[in-house]
Amino acid sequence: MDQIAYTNDLLTRFEEIFYHELSQINARCKVELIGTDFLADKNIKGKNIDELVQNCVSEIKKSGLVKDMTGKVGGKGILLKLSVKDCVHLPKEAKIEADGIEPYMCPISNMILGQVIDKLNYLTTYTAGLKVDQKKKECTVMCAIYENAEKIGQVSDWDKE
Repeated sequence: MDQIAYTNDLLTRFEEIFYHELSQINARCKVELIGTDFLADKNIKGKNIDELVQNCVSEIKKSGLVKDMTGKVGGKGILLKLSVKDCVHLPKEAKIEADGIEPYMCPISNMILGQVIDKLNYLTTYTAGLKVDQKKKECTVMCAIYENAEKIGQVSDWDKE
């Protein structure tokens, strides 16, 4: 049995039901913890956001969940842009899109965002956008990261990042 395919099928069905039951807006903010347990016991360290993200990316790549991945902070320090290639969850995103739902849950970004909150004590984080390119087998994930209350409300044009 292909355990990754099985897991992706479970996640797909969960996402579809959740999306329709809670509506698009409410579903997005309810799935932020899915995936966070994976890195919780890995003892990831980082003195700042860049170091922590790079250490998370290294662990995720080492595990084989993705073939390649990069993370970069921009947008006045409130954007974490992740570029993910050949992720094990890409088939899940294809099924979600085929059913007419814009992908909204990324367990990989959730892993990193959970570490940002736990290790650096950021006030809040969330996956703000997920763009999937099935042909290139790539995802671009835009994550909002707010270190403190002063950062909340800042505006940045992420499309130019």
